[in-house]
Amino acid sequence: AATKLASAEKLMYFCTDQLGLEQDFEQKQMPDGKLLVDGFLLCIDVSRGMNRNFDDQLKFVSNLYNQLAKTKKPIVVVLTKCDEGVERYIRDAHTFALSKKNLQVVETSARSNVNIDLAFSTLVQLLDKSRGKTKIIPYFEALKQQSQQIAAAKDKYEWLVSRIVKNHNETWLNVSRKMQSSPEYQDYVYLEGTQKAKKLFLQHVHRLKQEHIERRRKMYLAMLPQALEALIPDLDEIDHLSCVKAEKLLETKPDFLKWFVVLEETPWDATGHIDNMENERIPFDLMETQPAEQLYEAHLEKLRNERKRAEMRRAFKENLETSPFITPGKPWEEARSFIMNEDFYMWLEESVYMDIYSKHQKQIIEKAKEEFQELLLEYSELFYELELDAKPSKEKMGVIQDVLGEEQRFKALQKLQAERDALILKHIHFVYHPTKETCPSCPVCIDSKIEHLINSRFIRPSERNQKNLLSDSNIDRINLVILGKDGLARELANEIRALCTNDDKYVIEGKMYELSLRPIEGNVRLPVNSFQTPTFQPHGCLCLYNSKESLSYVVESIEKSRESTIGRRDNHLAHLPLTLILVNKRGDTSGETLHSLIQQGQQIASKLQCVFLDPASAGIGYGRNINEKQISQVLKGLLDSKRNLNLVSSTSSIKDLADVDLRIVMCLMCGDPFNADDILLPILQSQ
Repeated sequence: AATKLASAEKLMYFCTDQLGLEQDFEQKQMPDGKLLVDGFLLCIDVSRGMNRNFDDQLKFVSNLYNQLAKTKKPIVVVLTKCDEGVERYIRDAHTFALSKKNLQVVETSARSNVNIDLAFSTLVQLLDKSRGKTKIIPYFEALKQQSQQIAAAKDKYEWLVSRIVKNHNETWLNVSRKMQSSPEYQDYVYLEGTQKAKKLFLQHVHRLKQEHIERRRKMYLAMLPQALEALIPDLDEIDHLSCVKAEKLLETKPDFLKWFVVLEETPWDATGHIDNMENERIPFDLMETQPAEQLYEAHLEKLRNERKRAEMRRAFKENLETSPFITPGKPWEEARSFIMNEDFYMWLEESVYMDIYSKHQKQIIEKAKEEFQELLLEYSELFYELELDAKPSKEKMGVIQDVLGEEQRFKALQKLQAERDALILKHIHFVYHPTKETCPSCPVCIDSKIEHLINSRFIRPSERNQKNLLSDSNIDRINLVILGKDGLARELANEIRALCTNDDKYVIEGKMYELSLRPIEGNVRLPVNSFQTPTFQPHGCLCLYNSKESLSYVVESIEKSRESTIGRRDNHLAHLPLTLILVNKRGDTSGETLHSLIQQGQQIASKLQCVFLDPASAGIGYGRNINEKQISQVLKGLLDSKRNLNLVSSTSSIKDLADVDLRIVMCLMCGDPFNADDILLPILQSQ
């Protein structure tokens, strides 16, 4: 209670934390000489202390107050530790203050930094009456204001951290230096301290790391179905295997390391592999997680469903072949009730069965026509007495139909009467004008075959050079890439294969070509999705889309593919013929959406310098990709492009040999009965 103190090198701000550790704290000494005390803060602890009676504390404080009161100095009662305060203790302390000349009471919490400045400013106002009277705020109201202030400062500080820290590998030392001059950082550190600021930084970095890991996990899980499809596509091999046993089987596959990487340390998300952006292979220990097991089960289910759908297709075909109700020309609406059952509807859509039925109808109609043509040949005497102009009268046509009417081969075309009558007229025309053009067996007519055989075996000397330029060992083969996302490529590939013969041959303008398809639906930078391989050199590419996302995928894939060949001598993909095709979604009849997709497709086609086919020009209906006629047109265009490239390539190679002595060439070619190339090529190569 003394008001006059003498100081000799005493430290200011002395507290119990400094005892024995004075050198670890700021050294600030009190002024030398006499020090006058102007006022007192009388502190009362209102928390529940261990082995301490509050009433005893209040008696001690009361005696202390009596000593302070004698000094005539201002006194402010300060209630401390209000964040853990007991309501009765606080009430008793206020009662004590009222009983002592109505002392002012300030409720504080040093831990929460609530009303600390207010306690001192209240005492200063009592010392200096010229100052405005300080408003004393109760603890909980002050705490609310303090919390709001801290929350606002925290929001601003977190915004600052999120703006500066974009990478989960940032360190606190570097980031705190960058933020040192920012008011958002300074205000929060002033209110909450450096440790809490660092804690919020570490939480942000942890969140960035988890988001990065989650993005990588999603990427790996998106690739996993493709990996399973490439490595274990055979259901018989894995139908009985659990996911654990399937993992061992995967390791034995030759292409295992193209899809997976085995890490020395696991789990993958706790290693440096998460920052290895160049390696997009799937960490093999990911297979031990539940999402990967679910994808494996989904792969199994997919293979089982595909097998079941294939069985349904076979069963449906067999049902068509054995059903006596299916006759040539019978519409689907009439045949459906005889051949469809509930099992068929469970596994495939009706449009699939309609497509199979359409192909079956085409086969049985062709067979019925051939048999009917044989029938006409067997009854050749019916056509002897016709006029030379081969135009039978109605009576004669009636006689012909009456004679043939009892024949089963005649009845087989009962629902195709117009075509049957056309065959009769065509036969009559052939009888009186027998040429290879009117032959019913065209184009397999013997006359046509012999003519084609002679033309292909014997070449006129004037045509020899041109024929040599156009000849190519691969001219009868078409390699076609089909690019499309979300199953579009695979679906169209299946439709095209369905139009091919059993040995993957396709007929264009009467000539047979070997057709090799390569559907691509994933990342073209992966070897499994590459446009070209050592055994596959593409001649063209069909690009399919039915949405903005699938169109973006096509553009990105083409650009990536072209980038991969920049600088190479065999820059074949840069000039690869492209055809961009819009495929309607099933059930999507939104004209506005379709119009928008057509416009976007036209713009992209112009950018890529390729052909664009919209649904109207291609004759494509809803739920279909592309019809047979359009496929033939596209393939014919690719074939022409291939021939032109071969011609340009061959012409360029001949121009390179322009310095060859023409006297030697002319000497060899004049009157030479042999193939000039056999003699010329060694000479040209030596030159």
